Amino acid sequence: MFDWLQHFADWLIYSVFNIGAETHLGTALNFFVFDTLKILILLFFIVFLMGIINAYFPIERLKGYLNRKKLYGLEYFFSSVFGAITPFCSCSSVPLFIGFVQGGIPLGVTFSFLVTSPLVNEVAVAMFLGMFGIKATLIYAVSGILLGTIGGWLLGKFKLEPLLSDWVKKILDNKMQQGEYEEVKQTFYQRLPGISRGAWDIVKGVLLYVVLGIAIGAAMHGYVPENFFNTYLGGGQWWTVPLAVLVAVPMYANAAGIVPIVQVFVAKGVPLGTAIAFMMATVGLSIPEATLLKKVMSLKLIAIFFGIVTLCIIISGYLFNLVL
Repeated sequence: MFDWLQHFADWLIYSVFNIGAETHLGTALNFFVFDTLKILILLFFIVFLMGIINAYFPIERLKGYLNRKKLYGLEYFFSSVFGAITPFCSCSSVPLFIGFVQGGIPLGVTFSFLVTSPLVNEVAVAMFLGMFGIKATLIYAVSGILLGTIGGWLLGKFKLEPLLSDWVKKILDNKMQQGEYEEVKQTFYQRLPGISRGAWDIVKGVLLYVVLGIAIGAAMHGYVPENFFNTYLGGGQWWTVPLAVLVAVPMYANAAGIVPIVQVFVAKGVPLGTAIAFMMATVGLSIPEATLLKKVMSLKLIAIFFGIVTLCIIISGYLFNLVL
């Protein structure tokens, strides 16, 4: 599908710039040109598609839907799916999390959104599809949604509402008036320019992260010895998945910046499940996110949330390694 891009990268680096294919610089630059162009093309079209979905299923409608009774537990799944189709990192999803709490959506259901939103989105899917193929992408997306569903359900069972911050409790006690959602009727062609602009705005918003992430990945691909990552995270030892997660938790990056690095991990011999666990922990659990969550949660609740999600990611890493 992207053979023409590979030919272009080969021609540009090896012929135009006359950099040898056997050199570290040539390998790194070829990787950078090919992956940058491929990811940006996939990114725009997938973000555009998700923009169409978001245009016909806006947030206010979702709040009303998730507040309905008798969803038989599916509200956790629906909230997780909504998290997957929204282009938010862990920090930018926190304000929407606050809006869900203010809207009266159950805390466990809200957690399902918060878990899935940074892990799975159109940016990550586009990059994953270009780098690992459709099978790995489907497993990644489905597992991320299931992680949010199960994590939210577990957190909901703990009845953690008393551990919300005093600021949130005051809001809930005052029962803030929520405006009724009124949909503005528009045809698809009327919505299309706005959807296109929205898709381009998202691409521009993550462009720097994509380029930096691929640049780091290209440098690692061209210069890091073949056995470096395999020595510490490869080999399939039981402790490699927890180690990858624990190392990643203090870090912070969005999916656009971390997926190219994951690709290099895999190319250097790290099992895909271990690499994905590292990615999920990096984008889904971070110190900046914890700082923002302090506005709506007590430290105890933040610790419980991080602990449950960390455990789920570790389990997912083991399952990935078994399946892939």
